[in-house]
Amino acid sequence: MAAKKGIEIEEVLPGSPADRAGLKPGDHLLEVNGHKLKDAIDLMFHKGYDAIDLSFDRNGERQDAHIPAPEDEDLGITIRPFKVKTCKNNCIFCFVKQLPKGLRKTLYLKDEDYRLSFLYGNYMTLSNIEASEKKRIIEQRLSPLYLSVHTTNSELRNRMLGTPQGCDILKELEYFAAHKIRMHTQIVLCPGYNDGKELHNTIRDLYRFFPYVTSIAVVPVGLTMHRRQQLAPVTRDDAARAIETVLAFQKRFMKRHGDPVVFCSDEMFIKAGQTFPPLRDYGTLPQIENGVGMVPLFLSQAKKVKIPAELEAAGKYLAVTGVSFYPYLKKFIDRLKEKAGLLIEVMPVDNNFFGTSVTVTGLLTGRDIIRTLHDHSDGYDTLLIPDTALKEDQDIFLDEVTLKDIAEATGLKVVRIEATPEGLLAAISGNP
Repeated sequence: MAAKKGIEIEEVLPGSPADRAGLKPGDHLLEVNGHKLKDAIDLMFHKGYDAIDLSFDRNGERQDAHIPAPEDEDLGITIRPFKVKTCKNNCIFCFVKQLPKGLRKTLYLKDEDYRLSFLYGNYMTLSNIEASEKKRIIEQRLSPLYLSVHTTNSELRNRMLGTPQGCDILKELEYFAAHKIRMHTQIVLCPGYNDGKELHNTIRDLYRFFPYVTSIAVVPVGLTMHRRQQLAPVTRDDAARAIETVLAFQKRFMKRHGDPVVFCSDEMFIKAGQTFPPLRDYGTLPQIENGVGMVPLFLSQAKKVKIPAELEAAGKYLAVTGVSFYPYLKKFIDRLKEKAGLLIEVMPVDNNFFGTSVTVTGLLTGRDIIRTLHDHSDGYDTLLIPDTALKEDQDIFLDEVTLKDIAEATGLKVVRIEATPEGLLAAISGNP
């Protein structure tokens, strides 16, 4: 049976414009205002702000629907996800290839889809992009895009991506910049490959396309104990040299434009044992989801948050976090204990699942939390779990362990909290 054309409606919000127009889950939207639909981006682009005329397929019958111009109201439909274009690269540092068995199935998907880059900030290399896709990006203004560059040295880049005949990244950047598409770029630093002079040259080359190359992030290669490729980790000295290079460029860019443009990730400063720059040096935090400025933002928020002299709390609390963030969270929690008299402690969790070199909170697993709390949960009432360690829309860890599993294993009440100072206070006061 051939797949139906158009895009399938997964849910319709009761009382919404789509519901009032008679649309139902399972309907396949074919056209909007005369334009054929391939995915949700087409719907976003072509529906406009005026009245909407839709053609859809219901059980093999083509039907039409008219929706008056919504007044600041969403259509009220959820579209079934499109099929993701997968990556054909064989990157020497690919994190997906370093994953063990037993994780969520979606984590093993190597995506290289410009739509995910535009919609969700997923990084793509442009190695597998087609001319028709580039044309669509320009026509529909799918900007900004998030691009993994790593190096502008074509021969080296192809070697790092495992694609002998990869694209000329400078030509691709020039094409998008000429069409005023903004790009956030990243450099995954791999010692012995794209560090030192190569890093300097890459930042210099990317800057040529400013302001369309809007930001550049330099992040250390992530290595798990399950990797097959022999790569050297970023050492303290490697991190310090990268920071020195980045800060020199930042100083120059700030003087010229009042914009830092290039940044090192928080993990780079932690590896180097160096103090973070002030939050103002991170500009608009353009790559915070890439771990650039997360800790400085937390530290800034922690200084400003108002801690009540007395905070009513039900029992004794225990918070968990990754090893790298532990010192910063502990400092804030110590303030809570001192100013509000709270009974609360924080415990770092070693990552045995991926390897102890992985220290970020976002890669903690439920099994490692249970292991860490074994023999250490007595005397506590509530366990606080940061949302960064959980799936965005579910209370589940990377290894399929749930908060319910944690509660059953530890005997504690388990609460998901927003990973901010305000989120921590809200959870303690009973308003997570």
